Amino acid sequence: MGTVNGRGAHDGSTHDGSGRIVVRNLSKRFGSVDAVRDLSFTVDPGRVTGFLGPNGAGKTTTLRVALGLVSPTAGEVTVNGVRYDQLRHPARELGALLDSQGFHRARRARTHLRIHAAAIGVPDSRVEEVLDLVGLTSAANRKIAEFSLGMCQRLSLATAVLGDPRILVLDEPGSGLDPQGVAWLRTFLHTFAAGGRTVLVSSHQLAEVAQTVDQVVIISKGQQVYEGRLDALQSDDRPRVQVRCADATRLATALAEHGIIDIQSAADGALSVTGATATAVGDTALAAGVAIYGLTQRRTDLEHQFLELTTGQYQSGPADRQGTR
Repeated sequence: MGTVNGRGAHDGSTHDGSGRIVVRNLSKRFGSVDAVRDLSFTVDPGRVTGFLGPNGAGKTTTLRVALGLVSPTAGEVTVNGVRYDQLRHPARELGALLDSQGFHRARRARTHLRIHAAAIGVPDSRVEEVLDLVGLTSAANRKIAEFSLGMCQRLSLATAVLGDPRILVLDEPGSGLDPQGVAWLRTFLHTFAAGGRTVLVSSHQLAEVAQTVDQVVIISKGQQVYEGRLDALQSDDRPRVQVRCADATRLATALAEHGIIDIQSAADGALSVTGATATAVGDTALAAGVAIYGLTQRRTDLEHQFLELTTGQYQSGPADRQGTR
């Protein structure tokens, strides 16, 4: 449903024109599965915000709620102060890329865009502009079935910006792009945001978006584990030790008793200990009678930070020593 005089048709909320996306106490349950749990964050204009987390963390569900494709179990997502279904001209306010394969593949790229342009009330001249913008002018009369994955991504982006929206929501926009295409996308998003517009980019690969985003929201198991500037996440230079041992739970407990509590379980069963030296971990293991099979001190880089935030964390409580952060 649309809005009347900038007012939300359902609850009187005001379309504020801020260009801001606000996720407020969002939860979504599918049967017995909690896909998103009490999630809150804000995406402001003038910057590129990364929405990051492992596969299955709840990113796409959150975006689908934002776009009115899924109803939340609790909470809400607002765009310009209202829900998506309350926007008067959705495609002119928010452009989205969720699925680069959702095309009628027998159509030609230009035809696809013209049909979409007619649906949202923009002239054909805008079609030519976006084809040039995404570098598809020379391929505009080719059938979409002949397009590579990267070309489909460019066509999806062209569709998203057809209405000249102030806000872009993109799910894995770099998928299928070659290195040149990724560099082009990075420049495009920076330019878009620099004009005072809003960009939210979802990805499960932190390294791929690290050069693109300024702000990050990281979620794991449907919950937020970090929200802030990317450079603040990168600034943590504490020592990090990877340890393989005979009894990870016993060692984690012994370390916690010595005030070392930033401990995560790695995929191979090892422990990742942040904020302690290899000597301190080794001495603690010896005192606790835990045999050590491998002990390596590593640099804490951005990828390690991401993995630590989205991996199960040991805690000192007796009932459940492994949890989430």
